[in-house]
Amino acid sequence: MDSRLFPSKTLNLSGSTLFWSLSSALALAALLLDQARHPNSPVSLGITLPLLTCAIAVTLLGHWAVPALQALKTGQFIREDGPQSHLTKAGTPTMGGLFFVPVAVLAALLWSRLAGEVVAACALTVAYAGIGWLDDWQVLRRRSNKGITPKAKLALQILFSGLFCLYLWFTASDGFTTVALPLGLALPLGGFFWLLACFVPVAQSNATNLTDGLDGLAGGTAAIAFLGLAALVAPVSPGLMIFAACLSGSCLGFVAHNRHPARVFMGDTGSLALGGAMAAIALLGGQLFGLLVLSGIFLVETLSVMAQVSYYKATKDENGVGKRLFKMSPLHHHLELSGWSERQVVGVFYLIGAGLAIATVLFLYP
Repeated sequence: MDSRLFPSKTLNLSGSTLFWSLSSALALAALLLDQARHPNSPVSLGITLPLLTCAIAVTLLGHWAVPALQALKTGQFIREDGPQSHLTKAGTPTMGGLFFVPVAVLAALLWSRLAGEVVAACALTVAYAGIGWLDDWQVLRRRSNKGITPKAKLALQILFSGLFCLYLWFTASDGFTTVALPLGLALPLGGFFWLLACFVPVAQSNATNLTDGLDGLAGGTAAIAFLGLAALVAPVSPGLMIFAACLSGSCLGFVAHNRHPARVFMGDTGSLALGGAMAAIALLGGQLFGLLVLSGIFLVETLSVMAQVSYYKATKDENGVGKRLFKMSPLHHHLELSGWSERQVVGVFYLIGAGLAIATVLFLYP
């Protein structure tokens, strides 16, 4: 894809402009969703208030947390085989998930008065944040861009996903293994549902992690997806709605510090936690298909990596060297190397994410 296909004046915006555009759009969307939920109430802020509260809290907290992470020498190590323009980001503090994820978790637990499904979703979120922190810590300890082994990370993800599924098993009601589809349709999965349920947190967390490669990209697209999830689960679980709204706001507050040029990165601590939280909300709220559509950006990013690896292996010559389908994967790096600026990629992905969220809510909202 050529960057000349898009008008640079509208898509190559500054990081600050992108952030304020995203903030305004999310706040307006939250207000409209609240009004749609309670059309006869002059003031209904069930989604808006948690979102804005967490956004403001994380924004303010970041002014202390970012210098603290810098003082702790949590500077990011940049992969040498990545885009050369990213080498200037070396030393930017990482592990930003340590300050924006807890805000959402604590706010949701208090706001929902420790509702059972919220406690379970928060538990998986914190567990995945812990896996991410372990990986980030190993990166810093070894002073390289390699943390714990992929096998160890995957094993931990499967372990906590399995424990979460056990909770679902013991608390599930009749019809829980049915996946809601558009137009009022439903897909009964029976026992296969439980295999899917264990797979979703692992896949979603890794997909979110792959998307976290540009300033403001993962945080902004996650904020949009969480707002969509808040709307979808609102009719069945006000607690999960609050949790999703809190996470949307926390992601937005994080983007205030992560927008281009980023002052902090979320690290695996943040990205794995966000993916785990999306999966938990979707599973508990019966919105797996909704999550699939809302996660369109994350899905395409993951598929681009899988396609790149598969094509490289399939085209290896006698010297063991294969061809590349993309200039670099994930997709956002391919676009960068094709001439797009970071801000263009982020701006386009925000628009696509917003379009997916609108379509999902229109077709799946009960």
